Amino acid sequence: MIRRIIVAGGGTGGHLFPGIAVIEELRRRLPGVEVLFVGTERGIEHRLLPKMGEQLALLDVAPLKGRDTKELLRNVIKLPRAGAQALGIVRRFRPDVVVGVGGYASGPMVAAASMLHVPTALLEQNARVGLTNRMLAPMVGRAYLTFPETSQSFAPHRVRVCGNPVRRGFVEAGRRAMTDPEGFEARADTLLVLGGSQGARSINTFVPEALGLVDVRARGFRVVHQAGLANQESIEARYRELGVPARVVPFIDDMAQAYSNAAMVIARAGATTLAELCAIGRPSILIPFPHAADDHQRTNAEALEARGASICLPETELSAESLRERVVAVLDRPEHRRAMADAARNAGRPEAAAAIVDDLFRWLHRGEDSGSEERRASETQDPNIEPNNLFASTSLGGAELSPALRGGRSYRPPRNACRPLAQRRPLVVNGALFEI
Repeated sequence: MIRRIIVAGGGTGGHLFPGIAVIEELRRRLPGVEVLFVGTERGIEHRLLPKMGEQLALLDVAPLKGRDTKELLRNVIKLPRAGAQALGIVRRFRPDVVVGVGGYASGPMVAAASMLHVPTALLEQNARVGLTNRMLAPMVGRAYLTFPETSQSFAPHRVRVCGNPVRRGFVEAGRRAMTDPEGFEARADTLLVLGGSQGARSINTFVPEALGLVDVRARGFRVVHQAGLANQESIEARYRELGVPARVVPFIDDMAQAYSNAAMVIARAGATTLAELCAIGRPSILIPFPHAADDHQRTNAEALEARGASICLPETELSAESLRERVVAVLDRPEHRRAMADAARNAGRPEAAAAIVDDLFRWLHRGEDSGSEERRASETQDPNIEPNNLFASTSLGGAELSPALRGGRSYRPPRNACRPLAQRRPLVVNGALFEI
């Protein structure tokens, strides 16, 4: 049985939230499972997870990519200490499996687990494999991918293309949208603006100006704008000056409900944002972050636009007037909004977390060496896991972790613990969550 699991990494919501989604699904099936998240003091996990009542251990590790020479050297010097901390956490917590979700805290933890012969897996949300996951690729037993194109970075027998996991609230909201589409759309009366928990300067600058030209109130809508803590007061003041009815918040805790209330979403085009948009089915205007690695956000946005689910507005073309034109084109055409919502929902994979947990159960139950020649010959991409339709607190030193550190790591679930995924319809999650 999976009694204890470590989820390592984070830094941003795009890394952390898919890991939370997998844990939610695991806890639904195994309510007694013990979970430890491992991250850093500077990441979103340090602010969010303690509020959720989760165990969190911290590593003293910093990013390597994109640093100047001095900072890179300083961060490299930290790696041996971070590795020692990671080994200590694994030895103390004794997990049955360690799952890396990306971000620089993921590397030391997955490497430490591999050294101690603990099964390891990772999640890769993006179309371009990040630096940490590239380094971990040779040592993990499973690589759960969002994009089929990223499978070339991993040994074929380790790859499962499941989609990007979304939290249970998004799956349930998607179900409501499917079962009562007219009522769901009728209740959507906000324009949701996601400037990011840290704040996205261009979105926070141009969106209020554009919405000031739209006459939001006359069209029967109001604005909810996530602006980041440092920007909240200034953006609130700007909306007041423009006469736009807006609620500006630093961070949205219940993002699934915020999406459900949104007639339209204006956001960046990170993989997790798009997975959440598609799970519920919301029309969107996406403004890709132009400095994302390999311009992958623009690739994401253009792919969703090609499906008819979104409008891609590159930052080089962004202005108050260009954004106003696109907002009006969506808001003033209810049938078009509904078609965009349906297109997004059709592209979604809300069952991704269930698919990952299914495979974890099967893999750990077999207890095989993920690198054996026998498995290389016999185990390829599971045909029951279809590629995604679109996107194929305590510190270490004084941590008081729960004392359940006894027992081995063998797993013996009942034979029917995981039903085949091939027969599932798009919004069916394994087990009792819901079926349509």
